Amino acid sequence: MMGLIGKKIGMTQLFGEKGECIPVTVVEAGPCTVTEVRTKERDGYIAVQIGFGTNKESRFNKPLLGQFKKRNLPPSRHLKEFRLEDASAYAMGQKVDASLFAKGEYVAVQGVTKGRGFAGVVKRHGFVAGHASHGPTFGKQPGSIGSSAYPSRVIKGKRLPGRMGGENLTIKNLEVVGVDAEQNYVLIRGAIPGPPNGLVYIKKQEG
Repeated sequence: MMGLIGKKIGMTQLFGEKGECIPVTVVEAGPCTVTEVRTKERDGYIAVQIGFGTNKESRFNKPLLGQFKKRNLPPSRHLKEFRLEDASAYAMGQKVDASLFAKGEYVAVQGVTKGRGFAGVVKRHGFVAGHASHGPTFGKQPGSIGSSAYPSRVIKGKRLPGRMGGENLTIKNLEVVGVDAEQNYVLIRGAIPGPPNGLVYIKKQEG
């Protein structure tokens, strides 16, 4: 299914028809430019490559910049391919904006989660710390982590302190509760990965 590259603006709230409060994330979705159309005959698969954002030409390497100049397109800062079953509706240089989505549709949003740095087990895995009274003195330590004589090592996959966040995360089945095609804003129910102004990919979902 087709999608867009966007920028997370932040969160706000809307009120539904019955007066309920709906938390929404505002995403600036596009406008994106179609920079390449992949075909089965030439590339072995069908896809549409789109570009979002821009930058000074000095920020691009020469091979990438040459690709844009060859197609007479402005250089795009971010590129993303979306595989399709049929790409006949798209042409190089075409603009794709927030009107791609409609209220009531469901989308999948991919982004990079906020980096939390080195975190302990309480923050990283939700462990429960020791009581502050009645004797326990281990605080937020993880406790025993392995066996003694056998196997005399820490089992792989053990939940321990370590680097938290800064990972790709996709959240599916998020509802589109509003679209502002003029300003290219898409309002998505709930939270999505990443900090404000973070890059996200929004993809339509079937069903």
